[in-house]
Amino acid sequence: MLSKTLLPLLSLATLAVAAAPPSRRSQCSNSKYTAENIKCCVWYEILDDLQENVFDNGQCIQEAHEALRLTFHDAIGFSIKDNVKGGADGSIMAHSDIELLDVANGNIDDILNHIHPLAIKYPVSFGDFIQFTGAVGTANCKGAPRLEFLAGRSNSSVAAPPGLIPAPFQDVTTILARMADATFSPEELVALMASHSVAARDAIADPSQHARPFDTTPDAFDAQFFVETLLVGKALPTGGSTLGESPSPILGEIRLASDGLLARDPRTACEWQSFVTDHEAMNRKFKAAMAKLAVLGHDRASLHDCSEVIPMPKRGAGQQAVFPPETSIKDIEQSCKSTPFPILKITPGKQLVLPIV
Repeated sequence: MLSKTLLPLLSLATLAVAAAPPSRRSQCSNSKYTAENIKCCVWYEILDDLQENVFDNGQCIQEAHEALRLTFHDAIGFSIKDNVKGGADGSIMAHSDIELLDVANGNIDDILNHIHPLAIKYPVSFGDFIQFTGAVGTANCKGAPRLEFLAGRSNSSVAAPPGLIPAPFQDVTTILARMADATFSPEELVALMASHSVAARDAIADPSQHARPFDTTPDAFDAQFFVETLLVGKALPTGGSTLGESPSPILGEIRLASDGLLARDPRTACEWQSFVTDHEAMNRKFKAAMAKLAVLGHDRASLHDCSEVIPMPKRGAGQQAVFPPETSIKDIEQSCKSTPFPILKITPGKQLVLPIV
């Protein structure tokens, strides 16, 4: 039996729930959508267009990987030292004839050409469109965090100068200095590297080798990338020696030289290793770093929050990283001196040969 003391409390709680106002959504004019913020109405239309015409009805496909890469390449055009204030302003699309001459933007024309017709179809800025497309593409990958999306960037921009995008052939000191100049710490850089968990790229040595994945689960936002980057490399996807690539442990997988160095450098190795068994921390820190990246060059207070439009990502089937078949802790190049490498399960089976994504 409930006590007399609890009855009044329960009655008050019931009244409070009954009195709680319903979620307020406004009907968008000339459309089927409703929105919490009326300024976000147009993004629901864009969402449907992107999912149908770019992301194959909401799949974590190559275009999703490329869209996420594009958000970084646009936004990192920001420098305190050189007084470059553009940031996430859409300049890579508005001035593609100039910015694509930077070798670091190699192959990014594919996604730009794909989404440009949609970007000019709607009354939004290129900067907004690029960040939104990256957030939607990421949401299509199981296990990913739901990224923040703020809208309201101006469509006015100037071309970013070359040399601001960290290159895969650069050493760690150079990369950390470049990121510090854009206000990012070594820990935030490692968090941004989680984007490579759903990444793929053309082989530098042979452009016909399209979309080689960075890990064995390119359709899942998980920690496999952080494990496999620490495995002893065996061969390049195309053989030979190539600037910007390092031998990878699995046939068909591609490893950027800079990723291998960051995984092993004492300034970043422990943060790198920490994500192997902490998917929640990886997602949380990646989301925070991406939110910071997306407003480089802008006053956050001048933008409006349309995160409501970003789909809720599906939960990954298994968040725990594992050793790929025929690998074990013996193949790990232990780099964090303060913490032992965690014990992981070994995937049964024969050595993998990864298909092109």
